Amino acid sequence: MNEPTRQHARQRLDDRLGRLNPVERFKEPPKGWIKAIREALGMTGVQFAQRLGVRPQTADALERSEATGVIKLATLRRAAEALDCTLVYALVPKTPLERTVNDRARAIAIRDLGRVSHSMKLEAQGTGDADLEARIEAYIRDTLTERDLWRPL
Repeated sequence: MNEPTRQHARQRLDDRLGRLNPVERFKEPPKGWIKAIREALGMTGVQFAQRLGVRPQTADALERSEATGVIKLATLRRAAEALDCTLVYALVPKTPLERTVNDRARAIAIRDLGRVSHSMKLEAQGTGDADLEARIEAYIRDTLTERDLWRPL
């Protein structure tokens, strides 16, 4: 995937996922979504187990595994169906993807240009900080590739 296509994909994802922020609105109840919805529906654990086609002990273990965060996604999907719900699954970035990429590129450029600047200062060929921003932008544009961004710093 080329850079303009990847940038467009990031922007589309940012638009879609931005609607989910703030994620606190979707924080799971302390006892988990399954048990909270089951109880709100007035469904007993035995009835839930029957709808799942499992023993009541298994349904109880399933609820506990969701509350502790160890449930498998496929199991959660089955539980949602048994409760006549739709499972919504998303990874919501803490910051927009485009900003994450730009911040990472900037950090790499500053690191790399800092090394060059240090070497030049040692050789008495220092450059002024006045054009630092322009050099950072040029470095990002002309030197960095997407593959460079996620190598360890």
